[in-house]
Amino acid sequence: MNLDLLQKAANQARGLAMDAVHDCASGHLGLPLGCAEIGAVLFGDLLNICPSQPRWLNRDRFILSAGHGSMFLYGWLHLSGFNIGIEDIKNFRHKGSITPGHPEFRDTEGVECTTGPLGQGIANAVGFALSARRAAARFNRPGMDIFTQHVFCLTGDGCLQEGVARESLALAAVLKLDNLILIYDSNDITLDAPAERTQLTDPRAVYEALGWDVRQIDGHDIRAIAAAVEAAKNAKNGKPQLIIAKTVIGKGIPGIEGTTKGHGEGGAKLQEEAHANWGIPAGERYYVSEDVRAAFSDLKAQREKDFNAWNAMYEQWRRTYPELAEELDAGINACSCGVNPADSDKAIPPFPQDYSDATRSAGAVAINAIAKANPCFLTTSADLYSSNKNYLSGAGDFSAETPEGRNFWFGIREHAMAAICNGIAYDGLFRVSAATFCVFVDYMRASIRVAALSGLPVTYILTHDSVAVGEDGPTHQPVETISGLRVIPNLDVIRPADPEETAGAWIAAMQRADGPTALILTRQKVATLNGIPVETRREGVLKGAYIARKEQGTLKAIILASGSELELALKAAEKIGEGIRVVSIPSFFRFDAQPSEYRESVLPSSCMRRVSVEAGVTDLWWKYLGCQGEAVGINRFGFSAPGTQVLEELGMNVDNVVAAVHKVLAK
Repeated sequence: MNLDLLQKAANQARGLAMDAVHDCASGHLGLPLGCAEIGAVLFGDLLNICPSQPRWLNRDRFILSAGHGSMFLYGWLHLSGFNIGIEDIKNFRHKGSITPGHPEFRDTEGVECTTGPLGQGIANAVGFALSARRAAARFNRPGMDIFTQHVFCLTGDGCLQEGVARESLALAAVLKLDNLILIYDSNDITLDAPAERTQLTDPRAVYEALGWDVRQIDGHDIRAIAAAVEAAKNAKNGKPQLIIAKTVIGKGIPGIEGTTKGHGEGGAKLQEEAHANWGIPAGERYYVSEDVRAAFSDLKAQREKDFNAWNAMYEQWRRTYPELAEELDAGINACSCGVNPADSDKAIPPFPQDYSDATRSAGAVAINAIAKANPCFLTTSADLYSSNKNYLSGAGDFSAETPEGRNFWFGIREHAMAAICNGIAYDGLFRVSAATFCVFVDYMRASIRVAALSGLPVTYILTHDSVAVGEDGPTHQPVETISGLRVIPNLDVIRPADPEETAGAWIAAMQRADGPTALILTRQKVATLNGIPVETRREGVLKGAYIARKEQGTLKAIILASGSELELALKAAEKIGEGIRVVSIPSFFRFDAQPSEYRESVLPSSCMRRVSVEAGVTDLWWKYLGCQGEAVGINRFGFSAPGTQVLEELGMNVDNVVAAVHKVLAK
């Protein structure tokens, strides 16, 4: 597309953004107007995409990290020929539309990931780049490079000021991701004030010091933008690429451009004057000229030809390397459909009856078995492989020199780890897990929330799950953390009691394809509950809860427990005698989703004398306990001492459970 048409397309994209924001009286105009020339170069020329094949394996990925500027993305996807019609543009921010206020994964063709919280998109882009680099290393063969894509990310000051962005960008440099191209919309304005109010750094110096290749350009000069993008795509120097594009926020709206007002919709009232500045005919709304439509139509046809040429090579690759093709298919299916629970069950053999160790150690056995059966399974750690026990033996470490490795070392960067894992999951080629101490999951919470919202099958391995951590003290004892995770919609939180429940938890995690799973594992050793059949424990986890001890005689009371406290519940029931049922409830999420008949069979409404046992805050247990119940838990922070002493001091013992049962029986 020639320069004149690209400039015309840029101005008409501005018009689409202004009209949509004006009509709904809501939205952000600054970025769509300020970055219009960048959009023209990318979507009108240099992005390797195919709108009729929105999930093409070798497409360039474009991530709008500054998701508040969503009309930028919707406008360019519309012009490019993705399945976004002019009516969808007109329905911007309306209920049920595919053009919501911030881009949402699965809702809209061409939207690679959900970007709302600032900084998330940058970290997601690093995840996409990692996925692409490993896919190329694993699946490309001489003369058949089926993965050659680049990952583009458009961001602004807001994203770059967030800590998750800096964590991720530092890691991208360490891993030499020169397939990653970050375009920085540098307009010197944040929402409240000029950027100089809150930042003094020289971005070029900062990112060069981090290890990035940096270019600075006029973000409204189409020739300069194209030259910088071409140079970045051709760079093979082991450095991620940063293009600092100096732009004017809200460009084209008198009195608004270059000011903080560009962050809101206020400039939309100047619609007529702005349209005239952009060459849009008077009185026109949602205007795209015939020559711009025709140029994008021709470009779409050319992109179809490029896709068909790649696809012919891809089909030849599949015939030549059927085992690799099967592996790739399995990875894609595992991301979109989950791994069959029966297959996972076979992968993890039963534990020996005399096995005695922490559930984190049982998790190590399970994760290695899962990885052996699923070669597209990856694992990551925030500098805690030795403690979380999630290292894949014999699978190699990912690095610039060894990109086929399946163990990713992220350093002490929990938030970046979680958001990068989201990027890998969005890409849909590999299943991924992330590990840290349970108490540090709060550093990851924003990314976990987005994973749950977006339905990403990421698995979190969270060890050191209670005050039994002991001597490290209350800063490391997560009394409230598990309940805090349980309230996140669509996050399955599983706290297994023994090795077989841990195996069941991993089976459950791999089964999911529509959301994340958090596995809550112990540091301390736990008993292997051989009195409960292996199948009962594993299948019980898949259902969220099950009867671990059937009452003898008439049912009098029920003890509910999760994790390591199930052993306490069983011992207490044995001590009390007849009429006491024990229910293991490792996953509230799964149990609450069971048919009412199953839930009634486990927790019959005829027996409301119930006691819960968990070494953490008790608030969430009351939905199962009712007004006649009692909760044995820890509604305070712990203290530094040996773990057994902390547990005893805070009431996590058999006698306390027995006393609680007698109390409900007396009501």
